[in-house]
Amino acid sequence: RGVGIKSTPVTVVLPDTKDKSYLFNIMDTPGHVNFSDEVTAGFRLSDGIVLFIDAAEGVMLNTERLIKHAVQERLAVTVCINKIDRLILELKLPPTDAYYKLRHIVDEVNGLLSMYSTDENLVLSPLLGNVCFASSQYSICFTLGSFAKIYADTYGDINYQEFAKRLWGDIYFNPKTRKFTKKAPTSSSQRSFVEFILEPLYKILAQVVGDVDTTLPQTLDELGIHLTKEELKLNIRPLLRLVCNKFFGDFTGFVDMCVQHICAPKSGAKAKIEHTYAGGIDSDLGETMSECDPDGPLMCHTTKMYSTDDGVQFHAFGRVLSGTIHAGQPVKVLGENYTLEDEEDSQICTIGRLWISVARYHIEVNRVPAGNWVLIEGVDQPIVKTATITEPRGNEEAQIFRPLKFNTTSVIKIAVEPVNPSELPKMLDGLRKVNKSYPSLTTKVEESGEHVILGTGELYLDCVMHDLRKMYSEIDIKVADPVVTFCETVVETSSLKCFAETPNKKNKITMIAEPLEKGLAEDIENEVVQITWNRKKLGEFFQTKYDWDLLAARSIWAFGPDATGPNILVDDTLPSEVDKALLSSVKDSIVQGFQWGTREGPLCDELIRNVKFKILDAVIAQEPLHRGGGQIIPTARRVVYSAFLMATPRLMEPYYFVEVQAPADCVSAVYTVLARRRGHVTQDAPIPGSPLYTIKAFIPAIDSFGFETDLRTHTQGQAFSLSVFHHWQIVPGDPLDKSIIIRPLEPQPAPHLAREFMIKTRRRK
Repeated sequence: RGVGIKSTPVTVVLPDTKDKSYLFNIMDTPGHVNFSDEVTAGFRLSDGIVLFIDAAEGVMLNTERLIKHAVQERLAVTVCINKIDRLILELKLPPTDAYYKLRHIVDEVNGLLSMYSTDENLVLSPLLGNVCFASSQYSICFTLGSFAKIYADTYGDINYQEFAKRLWGDIYFNPKTRKFTKKAPTSSSQRSFVEFILEPLYKILAQVVGDVDTTLPQTLDELGIHLTKEELKLNIRPLLRLVCNKFFGDFTGFVDMCVQHICAPKSGAKAKIEHTYAGGIDSDLGETMSECDPDGPLMCHTTKMYSTDDGVQFHAFGRVLSGTIHAGQPVKVLGENYTLEDEEDSQICTIGRLWISVARYHIEVNRVPAGNWVLIEGVDQPIVKTATITEPRGNEEAQIFRPLKFNTTSVIKIAVEPVNPSELPKMLDGLRKVNKSYPSLTTKVEESGEHVILGTGELYLDCVMHDLRKMYSEIDIKVADPVVTFCETVVETSSLKCFAETPNKKNKITMIAEPLEKGLAEDIENEVVQITWNRKKLGEFFQTKYDWDLLAARSIWAFGPDATGPNILVDDTLPSEVDKALLSSVKDSIVQGFQWGTREGPLCDELIRNVKFKILDAVIAQEPLHRGGGQIIPTARRVVYSAFLMATPRLMEPYYFVEVQAPADCVSAVYTVLARRRGHVTQDAPIPGSPLYTIKAFIPAIDSFGFETDLRTHTQGQAFSLSVFHHWQIVPGDPLDKSIIIRPLEPQPAPHLAREFMIKTRRRK
């Protein structure tokens, strides 16, 4: 397909402009928006990012998402504007327009940084050295500093660092006074970036592409580049690559940029630990990790699993944060559910071999100290996604590194089964392996016994199925038509108070349900507000931001179905009517029932979303024997269901945000394709300095299957689209309207969709 789908770690030694060498740990991550989970796994192990932006296409959907994600993960951000040859050879822009185009990209990135970051010093500019320009196809890579050094090496008596500071912005060179000025000396004067960088670059490319035989040898001699006759006979592209390589030399400018703006593991360790470690940074262990001490107790965080070539075993890939990891060493592997109170998710393993990963090759080593990346054999069996590796004894207070928080949601699901039923165990083994291989993949079994795989998009699931069939199980597997996950919500307050009695008739709980305020569900999911805050802080948040009254704001019991679930349980009982001591004794059971109910809603067993459940009254038995969990939990779930069903329930479906790039004459075709799939366009605008338009739109995920293929068909392959989950939206129609008759094999009108989705989902499950 020509796109990367797995992140590839590379550890290399690279020289900078002053010939000092540095050890680089680089994670090359996929650019496709479906595979942003690989990026999240790479972010966790890194100290900073180099964001590659296509010079012709500019800032796209994924660029924006990556900037936001990097700011959230507190990583240093640098930018490399790649494929600058496209401005010259493909778009054929004049040098001044090319400068405007590059400046526009830098300004756009800075606009996004200021939107997502509170750090006012976080600014990108070629003058600061955190922007470089490249064309990897033609072996070009330079910063202002490295280009200025080429001039210094050629002319000798130039202070290249001072020269570099004058090569960007509205600065002009006056050849008469031999000084730089902020005003153009003549009407035809060019900015310094155009005159000293772009024009020489244009000349080299134009000479190689145009006049190979006549003027090229003379021009190369002036630049001090000497080619043999055989080299001059090369085809245009290899010749261009060779000439640029000899002119620009190694990628030293790139190294300078990274060294200057991305901190080394030791200096960045404290901030990294604060952000990722679940335990306190003040403990002894926290301090040794903050100092990145190779002699301290072992702490290693793994976020990726790479399978061996035969697909039988996995090697864990991670970063050593303190201590030194040795081959053959016994270690304790802590899973994502490990806590100091519940140590079940941990296992003692013995490490096999260790490697330093260099893309396709691995260099075997016998130990790796703190601050480095390592590929580990022999610990894959207990690890599902991420893990914390520590010493088996003497490190009892060790806690885990927080599980990865992905910036996208898996909403597409497919059901799989083997063609030959006797091969089910092989498929299950394959599903376990593919689950390890893809960071955000989820596999589960429905009550009907069907095996379901959840992924972020069609391409993602296509790759998962390829790996499952060809690498991990090597059997024929049938796939059902893709469907999407739904959510259940309410649009009004319950029409009456709903109560439920426990089976022993000794307890009675009364509740109502109502919709949450707009934006609150997203705040809970993004951890803007957390249930672990103390009551005062939690109360203040709800009072100031959402106008809750003081009593309700301080009576929040839980979010559901988990700590970041988009539903709230509030105790709205009065001490004069209810025995608060008895109620608090069964609080845990009621919360469990509420979380069970919100995890599996009554309409079609999907998550409930955006609902506030209020406990209005509770009659609780005096004797502890009569108010056990077995009585209270199912009752609490029943009352959640009845309050929900009395509050005008509705289905919610996931919507994708789609960005389409297409030539101007294809825009109307894009509108047509979107309209046929219940999509609507929110914006269309030309991309500056190129013949393409960007169309931004929303489309329901359930209608997005085959959208890309359809789009290509209607635009003769000229349109390119990316889509990513954006929000949940209520499906038109009432799912409980029994007067609607669903006719088989006929598309339903809009008001019937909710009923159709609910009936078909219930039937499938």
